[in-house]
Amino acid sequence: MSERAERGVMSVRVLIADDHPVVRDGIRAMLGTQDDLKVVGEAVSGTDAVRLARDLRPDVTLMDLQMPEMDGATAICRIRDHDPGAKVIVLTTYDTDSDISRAIDAGAIGYLLKDTRREQLFDAIRAAARGESALSPAIATRVLSWARADARDALSGREIEVLGVVAQGMSNKAIAAHLCISEATVKTHLLHIFAKLGVDDRTAAVTVAASRGILRLGG
Repeated sequence: MSERAERGVMSVRVLIADDHPVVRDGIRAMLGTQDDLKVVGEAVSGTDAVRLARDLRPDVTLMDLQMPEMDGATAICRIRDHDPGAKVIVLTTYDTDSDISRAIDAGAIGYLLKDTRREQLFDAIRAAARGESALSPAIATRVLSWARADARDALSGREIEVLGVVAQGMSNKAIAAHLCISEATVKTHLLHIFAKLGVDDRTAAVTVAASRGILRLGG
């Protein structure tokens, strides 16, 4: 028996949600090396994750974002709708601003990439179980940069207006006519928008702006 077990350390009950068997096997094997981390279930889809989270009530759920039947962010929303205190860590290969924003907005307490070292994963699970945020250093830096964005980095009213028309699917020429500005001015506004949101194209700009509450879609 290990020193931790002899001291009576309570186990953290973990649900793994990932559609790849090899990934689940690897995570289960890693967690199995820790006396205080116990895998209580494995979900192979988003809907499966929601069901098992309700049935098993794990202390922490490790959730992949790209899942069949229901994506990870939606599954997090459903899990937390049923149990507002549920603690979910995203464990994924995706690190775009829109993915991070959606997961955090859905209620994820942590966000880790799959190249995270095992010791960091163990510590993150324990931190999440205590109710503490568990972000990988790179993700934490980006989230902090959003929070620290000051007025000069925020989209101007005109830029939000341009982006709102972009969301309607209009071309630069149509946007120029709609807003009574030149096409060159539209392009300049878009370049500023891309730089401020940290994206490279129109679709990503709309997605990120909507996820951050800058732009309201769907009426």
